[in-house]
Amino acid sequence: MRVHRPQAQQPTPPFNAPAARRLRAALGMGPEHVAYGLRASYGLPYATPDLVVAWERGDVAPSSPELTALAGVLWCSPDELIGAPRTLREHRVARDLAPEDVAHAVGIALLAYERMEESGNWRGNERQSTALAKVLDLSLPDFITVTGRDGRLADLLRTAVTTRWQSQVRAVAKVVPLERGLLEAALAELHTDYRGRMAAARNWSGRAADAGGPGQDFLDRVVDHFWTAVRASRY
Repeated sequence: MRVHRPQAQQPTPPFNAPAARRLRAALGMGPEHVAYGLRASYGLPYATPDLVVAWERGDVAPSSPELTALAGVLWCSPDELIGAPRTLREHRVARDLAPEDVAHAVGIALLAYERMEESGNWRGNERQSTALAKVLDLSLPDFITVTGRDGRLADLLRTAVTTRWQSQVRAVAKVVPLERGLLEAALAELHTDYRGRMAAARNWSGRAADAGGPGQDFLDRVVDHFWTAVRASRY
């Protein structure tokens, strides 16, 4: 689907596409109604149903002015259409910082920082990573995500819950800087949770749970489950 729109002149905030779709449906509007409102009331002559659908599918994200206009059409606040930042760039934009602000605070040349932001591949050393977390006010889960460690963490966690979690403590600790006792408690809880779901699925079906059932769903979201276990283990 080809969508024609002007080049965005302002930063694009993280967009909550499912929320936009849900709010439109709740109003009984189709994409064509939203597009008409954007054209007629907010001066966006290029707004088409295809563009609205592209936003809702997450194919493209509205610019800041487009998001404000969309919120007006959907009778909601812009905050209801903004998702949690996930990328390095989205966290910077959410803090209303320019690339040079972050580069200076972290101690990296501006061009080098912009390349890392564009590629999503953080290459800073430990000191620079600490400074990045401070200037962007990153939580530990956010820090792991923006520095590109989510994939490695997910692989280790899947191994931990499907085999012996104890064998993965050291490897996970290299990815996630947590106190060892807290990390062990979280991995043990994660392992128990996974095994419990698999046992419940077997008891329900009378046979071993297949790979596409609740066990696979758990593994697909294992990083989220890990952070939930970490928070639970802290209290």
